[in-house]
Amino acid sequence: MKLIKPKRYETSETDALVPKGAKQTEEYLKLIPNPVGYRLLVRPWSGKAKTDGGVYLSDKTQETIEMTTVVGLVIKMGELCYKDKDRFPNGAWCKEGQFVIYGRYAGARFKTKYGEHRILNDDEIIGTIEKPEDILALF
Repeated sequence: MKLIKPKRYETSETDALVPKGAKQTEEYLKLIPNPVGYRLLVRPWSGKAKTDGGVYLSDKTQETIEMTTVVGLVIKMGELCYKDKDRFPNGAWCKEGQFVIYGRYAGARFKTKYGEHRILNDDEIIGTIEKPEDILALF
């Protein structure tokens, strides 16, 4: 019996939809919208595509994990993020390229060919984290 392995798992065990190289990264950044005002664009972290036991998760399971995750990578920030000195007297709570924690149903969700993204208000960030794999998905 031969294991049928979906194409998306052939390039990476974590996420085949991550842009590789400068050209793909540039295309990705042009494709996704720019958040405006005090909003930021977050890409939910989907975790590993393969369990520790070697079982590949189905695309549907990966989508469910992405949808219900509370951890994401800050991709872009609007020009007014964390600029309100009354609300953020100590400065920004996060920055681009940092993993953050947010409410499960926070933000506006949308999909591109690179997967799901969310646009959140700057005050919807409830924490930062170094290693997103330390947060377990609850679904």
